[in-house]
Amino acid sequence: MDNSASARPRVGHIQFLNCLPLYWGLARTGTLLDLDLTKDTPEKLSEQLIAGDLDIGPVTLVEYLRNAEDLVALPDIAVGCDGPVMSCVIVSQLPLDKLDGARVALGSTSRTSVRLAQLLLADRFGVEPDYYTCPPDLSLMMQEADAAVLIGDAALRASLHDAPRLGLEVHDLGQMWKDWTGLPFVFAVWAVRRDYLAREPHIVAKVHEAFLASRDVSLEEVGKVAEQAARWESFDAELLERYFTTLDFRFGPDQLAGVTEFARRTGPTTGFPADVRVELLSS
Repeated sequence: MDNSASARPRVGHIQFLNCLPLYWGLARTGTLLDLDLTKDTPEKLSEQLIAGDLDIGPVTLVEYLRNAEDLVALPDIAVGCDGPVMSCVIVSQLPLDKLDGARVALGSTSRTSVRLAQLLLADRFGVEPDYYTCPPDLSLMMQEADAAVLIGDAALRASLHDAPRLGLEVHDLGQMWKDWTGLPFVFAVWAVRRDYLAREPHIVAKVHEAFLASRDVSLEEVGKVAEQAARWESFDAELLERYFTTLDFRFGPDQLAGVTEFARRTGPTTGFPADVRVELLSS
């Protein structure tokens, strides 16, 4: 990969723990300096990719599906789960089927996790809560809400530390989706802008290879990744290793089936066709 400043691809980096195994290995494989990395939240990175301020990067599933005409997804790399995810949860004072008309706090603007939670509550539990958005502080949320939707590191802290202390029920969105549909769930995919791919197909292929290699070395040495992360996080290495190996970083036929099912159930009310086509980068 040409690492001159003008040729460095602008690549997004989600600053949540769930993406650490996708980036940790970049330094080990010597690729890190070849990339112009931008760290931010999933929502902001999605906006930058769609606006053309990034060339390649993670994009939340809902935003990818809304902008599928302008983006090509990278195969075999995503952030998802095939069962529990641990970091996308509903924390509730009431059974979920008792939340009709109840106040439910949304601790994030992550449209994919929020849309999944709303879908599950409406179609699986038959309830329509009164939703509102607020900062992801569980103690404050529970002063005004009967339940809260949390994602990322805030969800890990809430479900592992705060919810047990407050006597609250924790419902894992990934496990709920798996129980309901039998399919994996994908929260974010990696995509390249179609116009950048047309200009720089060789660089896109190299970035894709670099991320796959980074993921592989990170999962091979997941104990080291967890030990390093535990130095600056409020979770111990054992828990982080369990988290990293619970997440599903694949994007193959099973994950595509999960995306297809989510699109079918939510597309018409979320801003994309129910039969939206997911185009994968060809090798």
